[in-house]
Amino acid sequence: MTVGIVKTYYHKFSEGLKLESGKTLAPVTVAYETYGKLNRERDNVILIHHALTGSAHAAGKHSPDDKIPGWWDFLIGPGRVFDTSKYFVVCVNVPGSCYGTTGPASINPNTGKPYGLDFPVVTIRDMVNLQKKLLDHLNIKKVFACAGGSMGGMQALELAIMYPDFVEKVIAIATNTKLTAMQIGYNRTQRQAIKFDPNWNNGDYYNKTQPVRGLSLAREIATITYKSDISFTRRFGRKFHEESGSIYDLNSYYEVESYLDYIGNKLPKRFDANCYIYLTKAMDLHDIGRGRGSFEKAVSRIKAQVLSIGITTDILFPTYQQKEITDLINKTGGRSIYREINSPWGHDSFLIDFDKIDPVIREFLQQKDLGRTEKVAL
Repeated sequence: MTVGIVKTYYHKFSEGLKLESGKTLAPVTVAYETYGKLNRERDNVILIHHALTGSAHAAGKHSPDDKIPGWWDFLIGPGRVFDTSKYFVVCVNVPGSCYGTTGPASINPNTGKPYGLDFPVVTIRDMVNLQKKLLDHLNIKKVFACAGGSMGGMQALELAIMYPDFVEKVIAIATNTKLTAMQIGYNRTQRQAIKFDPNWNNGDYYNKTQPVRGLSLAREIATITYKSDISFTRRFGRKFHEESGSIYDLNSYYEVESYLDYIGNKLPKRFDANCYIYLTKAMDLHDIGRGRGSFEKAVSRIKAQVLSIGITTDILFPTYQQKEITDLINKTGGRSIYREINSPWGHDSFLIDFDKIDPVIREFLQQKDLGRTEKVAL
C-alpha cells in the first residue's frame, strides 16, 4: 500500500538559523512532509534525508493526477520497510534548495529580490541543524532511525555525530565521511558548466533568461557519474541514433547521447541553477573530521547503531568509502555493520533497486543491538 495523497508543510523561523560560517540566515522557512502517525510516546520517528536535487516529497502524491510519486515511495508506506502503520516518517527539504526551504531562489527580505549569490554558503551540518530545529518545534525529542543516500547519507552521519543522544539507528547509503579530490572535481565541472552559460549572469538571472544550457550540461556530467558502465552498456551499447543523420556527419549521435540530452533538459524544468551550485558546494565541504581533531574523534561521538550500505557498481562513491564508515565506527568502540548491494545501476541504485535495499534495511531496523566493539585509544 502507498501513503496516498500527502501535503507539504511549511514553517517559518523568524529568528533564523545560525550557520556554521558564523552568519545567520533569517528568517528561514523550512518545507517538510510527514507520513504515518506519531505515537503517544513520540518515539516512533524515522527521519529521511534527501539527496542533491531531491525534496521533502519522499512518498505519496500531492494530488490524484500526479503521475510520479515521492522519490522513496517504494520504501515508505503501510507494510513497507519504513512502515507508516508503525512509524512516523518525516522528510525535510534542506536549506539552499528550491523546494520550499529558503535558498538562493528565495526572496531576500533586505532587497525584496531573490538572494542569488547573496545567499550564504550552507553546509551539511547546517542542514542537520535546521532539521533538528524543526523536530524540536514538533516536540520530537528523539528519532528511532534516520536514513539517506548520497548527500542524504552525509546528513545521517552528521546527525549521529552532532546529536549523539537524539538518534538510535542510522542508515547511510552510498555515501562517505568526506568528499575526495575526485568527487570535488566532478562537482566543480558541473558548477563551471553553469557559470560558463552567459545567461547565468553571475547568479543574477531571476526574471530573466535562465541558464538552461549550463544546468543541463551539469546534469549530463552528473548523470554519467550516477550510472555504471554495465547499465549504459545494457541499455544503449553502441546503438546509433539513425534519425540524427549519417554516421559520418559530425553532428550525428549515439543513443546514449540522446539519453543524456533528455536527462539534461529535464532538470532545469524543476530545479534552480544557483541552488545546484550551493548544494554541490555543501557536499564539497562535507568532512566529518573538520574541526573535531580527527575522523576517529568525530565518529567516537556516535552512540547510534549504524548500517552502512555500498553499491558494487557505484563509481561516484566507491564501496571502500562505505566500508571505511563501518571500520572507523567499530575501531572506536561503536556499533556498525556494512552491507553491499549487488546492483547494475551504479550510484542511482538507492533510487532504483528497492527490492534489494528493502530487506537489508528491514533486517537492520528489526535488530535490537549490534553489540559494541572494544574502543581503541585516540
